[in-house]
Amino acid sequence: MTDEDTTTDDDVRADGSGIVAPDDETPTWRERKERTQGLSQLTYEYFERARREDQDLRQESDYVERDVLAFPTWPHEIIRNLAIASFFVGMLLFLSATLPPHIGDPANPSSTPAIILPDWYLYWSFGLLKLGPLNPELSILGGQKLMADRTYGVLANLVVVGFVAIVPFLNKGSARRPVEQPFWAAVGVGGVIFAFTISIYSAKNLLPMNVHLAFDLTFLLPIVGGFITWAVLKTMREGYMYDLNRRYYRLRPPK
Repeated sequence: MTDEDTTTDDDVRADGSGIVAPDDETPTWRERKERTQGLSQLTYEYFERARREDQDLRQESDYVERDVLAFPTWPHEIIRNLAIASFFVGMLLFLSATLPPHIGDPANPSSTPAIILPDWYLYWSFGLLKLGPLNPELSILGGQKLMADRTYGVLANLVVVGFVAIVPFLNKGSARRPVEQPFWAAVGVGGVIFAFTISIYSAKNLLPMNVHLAFDLTFLLPIVGGFITWAVLKTMREGYMYDLNRRYYRLRPPK
């Protein structure tokens, strides 16, 4: 009897030198017969080896958290990325073939459209250009505005973009979950809600509601959403930190 005949499941190691786990250790299905060559076989081996290596590491180590795993670039990483890229490229080709874009009538340069809106991803910026009601009229200037509404809107865009750019420099914590820093999580939720509300306000001429009410809700809803987020996460934080500390000391008992 040779060494190869005495190979057991214990010989399947996490260093990449072992064999793929036997088929009877995983759920069986009819498509398994097609996993004989090419992309299907490599994809199966990739996920099966990842499962086996994770199991070996958890059995051998007292440190229960997942260790860093690595696979060779070829064939595992390239085959996986190729499979994902092929799927999305195929979906794009399918949609472009079944749903061709409609070519409308050419624009008439002699007439102005009744409704002018930018692309949907610029609605928030277009809404900031309509913040004329916030532009103060100064009595020392005889009731005149300090700057034009258009200039005020451009300045509002610069302030918002600048605030978004400076947030990563203000929040330098090591938190990985919103519950660990409720305040910054609330700021993020409020910012997302404000992006939606100001985008909706940009099309105020199409809203089936009072324009003044829409203007008030544009700034009120982000504040309310941020406060609710902060209150909920603040309530959850104590229990979360207790569970985190208990798990930490269970995995790493004090010496």
